[in-house]
Amino acid sequence: MIVFDLSCDHGHAFEGWFRSSDDFVAQQDKGLLICPQCGSGAIEKAPMAPAVPRKGNQIVERAASDASKRPVANAPMPPEVAAAIEQLAKAQAEALKDSTWVGKSFAEQSRAMHYGEREQAAIHGEASIDEARELLEEGVPIAPLPLPVAPPEELN
Repeated sequence: MIVFDLSCDHGHAFEGWFRSSDDFVAQQDKGLLICPQCGSGAIEKAPMAPAVPRKGNQIVERAASDASKRPVANAPMPPEVAAAIEQLAKAQAEALKDSTWVGKSFAEQSRAMHYGEREQAAIHGEASIDEARELLEEGVPIAPLPLPVAPPEELN
């Protein structure tokens, strides 16, 4: 088997496994290759660096960000998953309709409500992982939203 890095005419990158280079060409000529992200049939081999093995006595350290640099090619989402996400989005929108966006002051305002320094109200906003951890350690009741929320100034 041989692995080729492939890309479509929309710039989506993915891998393809073939018996040989001729097998890739035959499948390409028959129109059997499609992009798993957009369905395009215009597939080409992407430039590849040769695989040169390291010496057996060398340790390879990979940066944590290496994985985030590679594109992810996924199959289309199953309809039941799409329906579940749509229902979740509706439930979240309903829960947030009476909530006020407080942006980056979420931790400060949540803490103020917890300690009685401000009136209780439904709020949502942004908090760093450290801020969220500190709030939880203090007993401030918070919960992450299951889906991302755009700040009001970024909405159309």
